[in-house]
Amino acid sequence: MASAASGARFLARVVGSRYNPLLAQVVVTRRCNLACGYCNEYDDFSPPVPLADLLSWVDHLASLKTASITLTGGEPLLHPELDRVIRAARDHRMIVTMITNGFRLSRQWINRLNAAGLQGMQISIDNIRPDDISMKSLSSVEGKLALLAAHARFKVNVNSVLGVTTERTQDVVAVATAAARHGLQHSVGVLHDHTGTLKPLSAAQMQAYEQVTRISPSVVHGLNYWLFQKNLMHGQANDWKCRAGARYLYVAEDGRVHWCSQQRGTPGIPLLDYSIEDIRREYRTEKPCSPTCTLSCVHQMSMFDRYRGAQAVAGTAGH
Repeated sequence: MASAASGARFLARVVGSRYNPLLAQVVVTRRCNLACGYCNEYDDFSPPVPLADLLSWVDHLASLKTASITLTGGEPLLHPELDRVIRAARDHRMIVTMITNGFRLSRQWINRLNAAGLQGMQISIDNIRPDDISMKSLSSVEGKLALLAAHARFKVNVNSVLGVTTERTQDVVAVATAAARHGLQHSVGVLHDHTGTLKPLSAAQMQAYEQVTRISPSVVHGLNYWLFQKNLMHGQANDWKCRAGARYLYVAEDGRVHWCSQQRGTPGIPLLDYSIEDIRREYRTEKPCSPTCTLSCVHQMSMFDRYRGAQAVAGTAGH
């Protein structure tokens, strides 16, 4: 779990400068052990990113004064040296979290993650039983939740995507209930298309959203709802300043920086070449996709600069 000291350092990075990343999401392997129909962030063949590359990326992110890093995929637990990457980032005093489908979790992996200093894990569960749209099911990993509840020394959040299928809408409520039963936090996101924009929710899906937020209330997710998700769920655009490429970095498995997972190719600059000048440019760059964007991680890292730093430059094609 992130310590008070880590939280204080994060806030210092928020207040101290506009031009340092608050979160970098780093893909450690594009490969995933599942094939969910709604996901476009994986393949079934890519090798893990070499450890030496990942360590150099972590060092460079530290030089940019990055406050936190999230290791993702694909499925990051397919990387055999994931814990060494976590340890390296923690040695730089960054907050370190990861996103997983949980299928490969074991007592041994949890012990390794504990020892490396992991501070948070998001485990993705969308339904009760797997189907062609989402294989991330409660029936497959509830035993993993029990393992985490018993042995993890890091914060665990169970996240569900609402809008995957109309028929499985109530499954999200069951997942939230199961998370609470194991003493774990639950959050819910809304499904986006391949550009990161909203797929509209039905009345039943909106009702389910309200139910799960009552089961597992959260200040952070509540704030995100009022600032961003409420409008989106009602089919309304948001007026905000997206700081992707500046406060938020998405580092793909090829080591290039992109606005986000759904806007790969822009700016498309190798991380090791990414500089304060790039951060300043992207901080000021208006993102044409932002009004209907549903990506909570980008929302949350951008909201700290909601009332400062005007944007006037139109987004352009990558390098």
